[in-house]
Amino acid sequence: MGAHRYWYTVPYQPDINAALQALRAREFEAGRYNPVIPFPEFPVTVSSAAPGRGHASIESALAAAQAPGTRSILDIGSVAEEPDFFVAAPLCEDTLQATYGTIRPTREMVDAHLAVIGHLNRGHAAYVVIYADEVPREILFAGYSFD
Repeated sequence: MGAHRYWYTVPYQPDINAALQALRAREFEAGRYNPVIPFPEFPVTVSSAAPGRGHASIESALAAAQAPGTRSILDIGSVAEEPDFFVAAPLCEDTLQATYGTIRPTREMVDAHLAVIGHLNRGHAAYVVIYADEVPREILFAGYSFD
């Protein structure tokens, strides 16, 4: 089976890891992860399915998902400076510049060029700070599942 991409936008906060952990908690509580929903749909909207968590903890959800992973942000445990499995790393400035023509993309730019996710490896995630009027407003977290 092929990897599945996922992406989320959240309000900006300077502590990127805190934003990631809040997003993970939100998606866990909503139950938008495998095996509760085998193939969650993206983008997540107010009308997205939210059956509620199906496990006692994120750790137990990860164990239940087994090799395919949760096909969601739950697979990403922390933020790091360099890409690796299970972490969200910043999209490098060269990629930002090549994709968006700036290192401070707007929401419109990011929405128009989600294909940048295609540069990621399975089990990896990246984040992009999204700007409005040169002020950070949101964070995009995007990645590929393991399967």
